[in-house]
Amino acid sequence: MSFVADLRVVLQGRDFRRLFGTRLVSQFSDGIFQFGVTGFAFFNPEKQTTALAVAAGLAVLLLPYSVLGPFVGVFIDRWSRRQILVVAPIVRGALLLATAALVAADMPDAFFYAAALGVLGVNRFFLAALGASLPHVVPADRLMAANAVVPTSGTVLTFVGAGVAIGMREVLGGDDAGTALLLVTSGVVFGLSALIARTMERSLLGPSYDPDRPQAREAVRNVVVGLADGVRHLAGHRIAAATMGAMAAHRFLYGMATALGIILFRYYFTDGDADAALRGLSLVVATSGVGYFVAVLITPWATERFTIERWVTIALASAGVLAGALVMPFQEWGLPAAGFVLGVAGQSVKICADTTVQRDVEDAYLGRAFSVYDMLFNGMYVLAAALSAAILPADGKSYLAVAIIAVGYPVAAMAYRMITRSRVHSA
Repeated sequence: MSFVADLRVVLQGRDFRRLFGTRLVSQFSDGIFQFGVTGFAFFNPEKQTTALAVAAGLAVLLLPYSVLGPFVGVFIDRWSRRQILVVAPIVRGALLLATAALVAADMPDAFFYAAALGVLGVNRFFLAALGASLPHVVPADRLMAANAVVPTSGTVLTFVGAGVAIGMREVLGGDDAGTALLLVTSGVVFGLSALIARTMERSLLGPSYDPDRPQAREAVRNVVVGLADGVRHLAGHRIAAATMGAMAAHRFLYGMATALGIILFRYYFTDGDADAALRGLSLVVATSGVGYFVAVLITPWATERFTIERWVTIALASAGVLAGALVMPFQEWGLPAAGFVLGVAGQSVKICADTTVQRDVEDAYLGRAFSVYDMLFNGMYVLAAALSAAILPADGKSYLAVAIIAVGYPVAAMAYRMITRSRVHSA
């Protein structure tokens, strides 16, 4: 099916349209927020950016998703997911206004990062609730179509939000006042998603009632045990677990590519000109966004033709070969092209991973499954940034880093294919 056909099918459901609208508005806001934070942390003309600084910044911005993951799953499997979608945007909007005030007041960076941690912690609840809610508004036989349309459309809106933020930065400037206005805009827009979520019935999005489920207080005390239960449940659904692992491998290698790109544009291609570096990296982000959209168009067709298992293998292997060939010459034109390739491959794998988890994992475990998913999704990215800090030179030109990316993707493809093939043969 084509993207338009998939969209037409899933939009027939009124409740789906409301959940979809909630995601689109929130992820548009995310694009503005992420660009504001990126510009402040990595492309501030008054600051020096190193591979270590990039790793530290990414760790601060992404670790909440990993640290909070198990706890979030406990509550998403117990609280009304609709209420999470209503309350979280309001709380996040208030925190963004506070963060903007700190930036405008020229407070030390530590205060900014602490406030950003709060914003991202709230967002962790919101995104996990969105992922666990989708099967409640889409029939099981339409999950692939929904996962081709929903997360990818949200990601495209994130890129659109980032594009709007780029235009705002050109008008407002890249100083603290301009960053503060970006954060205020993001907070107001994100708050609007609560108005859309509020139109849904409170019990619509689950979780399903389970009389044997322990109380939340008891579950929090035993969160590690609960997480282990979720991992064991995933282990019994090998295709879902393996596809989640493929996504984690992509995120690790993509994290290395991100750190490499930031340092290359900051110092190798632009000689330290922060504004020129940000414009160059913005082009990479734009081509990645195009790649994400292309993945929407081809993944449903490709999985019907090749199956999910073969398509994930093709996407990973192709990403390594093409990205390595494009980046290895260390020419500026190669990074936007590589961004497109990794955008197609990464979003293709993500669509497949989302679908297999939602399709194969029982609803009572969905919250915990997506918590494990997000821990891998963000934790591997941060781990890659840490490795990059150890191996990248000051100007970012590292043949070793490119070789790891070029070889790592095909190795991940082979490992994934071996696991899924053994499962098919044993079935």
